[in-house]
Amino acid sequence: MMSLGEEIRGHLPFLRRYARALTGSQQHGDNFVHTTLEVIVAAPDEFRTGPDTRIDLYRNFHRIWESAYLDDGEGADEEEEDPLVRAANRRLARITPLGRQMLLLTALEGFSVAETARITGTDAATVETLLGEAAGDIDREARTSVLIIEDEPLIAMELEQIVRGLGHDVAGIATTHEDAVAAFENSDAGLVLADIQLADGSSGIDAVQDILAVAPVPAIFITAFPERLLTGHCVEPTFLISKPFRENTVRAAISQSLLFTPELAA
Repeated sequence: MMSLGEEIRGHLPFLRRYARALTGSQQHGDNFVHTTLEVIVAAPDEFRTGPDTRIDLYRNFHRIWESAYLDDGEGADEEEEDPLVRAANRRLARITPLGRQMLLLTALEGFSVAETARITGTDAATVETLLGEAAGDIDREARTSVLIIEDEPLIAMELEQIVRGLGHDVAGIATTHEDAVAAFENSDAGLVLADIQLADGSSGIDAVQDILAVAPVPAIFITAFPERLLTGHCVEPTFLISKPFRENTVRAAISQSLLFTPELAA
């Protein structure tokens, strides 16, 4: 029989992914995950294990988030020093936090409507309603220009179609580190979609780091091995999509990342 720690361990990378996307910060997201684990360790008998371990883990996280973050949105701007978080707080105040959370649970984490209802302590009808409202909010969001860094032509083409279908422009498609930085410097890109491994053996992460030295734009990484970048032990991506991806996953990730762009969130 597995211990509680063993039951939970395999789900932690993906809970980190969710928490980072929800907060727009690796540090803040990982802190919420750490707090969730502390609560579980303090009262292990209250945590159910078995087939629903992942649902119960996210449910416990939801309780921490609900009690500690963006309870009413009032006063957050004055107390928060980080301008990105202040801007995101203002934007989130106009979007149903619970609906946004449900969108990420279903689109990014792959939970069903019924599972999302269990995690959030609601019911399927409420989830469906709030998901519809969140989708409407996305449709009304400001548009941007997206630089795609991807060396596989078919995947790059699919990403381009998704980005354009969401109403955004495509600033360009780059296949190597050097091309990506040059393409960004010669564009008005406000968002980067980057594969981790590029054609010439270079790293999409390194390319994005050089891009961020030019301008602080949000970046979404795409990889077939997300757990390798969700350890919580070093500087890692805030927004991460798993391959193979679905259109709805890319849509949710783009929308959430843009919440943390000052000029779009103000």
